[in-house]
Amino acid sequence: MRRSRLIAAALFLSAVSFATTISAQDGWVSLFDGKNLDEWNGDGTATFKIEDGSIVAVDKKDPKTVTSYLLSKKTYKNFALKAEFFVSDDANSGIFVRCDPKAIGAKTCYEFNIFDQRPDPSYGTASIVYIAEVNPMPKAGGKWNTMEITANGRHLTLTMNGTKYVDVRNGLFEDGYIALQFGVGTVKFRKVDIKPL
Repeated sequence: MRRSRLIAAALFLSAVSFATTISAQDGWVSLFDGKNLDEWNGDGTATFKIEDGSIVAVDKKDPKTVTSYLLSKKTYKNFALKAEFFVSDDANSGIFVRCDPKAIGAKTCYEFNIFDQRPDPSYGTASIVYIAEVNPMPKAGGKWNTMEITANGRHLTLTMNGTKYVDVRNGLFEDGYIALQFGVGTVKFRKVDIKPL
């Protein structure tokens, strides 16, 4: 019995080691795996917690008007990013890249938008606000979605749920932090991974 337990433990450790090797070989690094917020800092406008493996913003000063951000602890220049998110139909959210933490916004960072009810839908969900329009705009509300972003020099792409919506060149912002936006409505992020390019 003891021998079979030792064999099972050895096989488990071997599998873990193999999975870690594969992950290291393909270059992806986890920024959020559902367990801790070690790679992130809050912006001071809300408390960020993990609920059921997802990041949520709680205790916001004014839930109706205050937009809160969770900022990466490191800056990134050229990278691929994958994130799973859930939003309600009325949510306003997004993933901002190459940000200055003192001035986060669509005119100071690249905002990969998540906003199904934006009054001007051309810069709604799956657009880069003020940089690349989307038509038709996909709907993200009420379900889990996957957004894939690349920022490689001037080349920016956005793919959502397997469909590429943006492929553009722009050189406004070269380097900076990543910010997850918690605006209006229900917003959750999980499984955020990055791969330097």
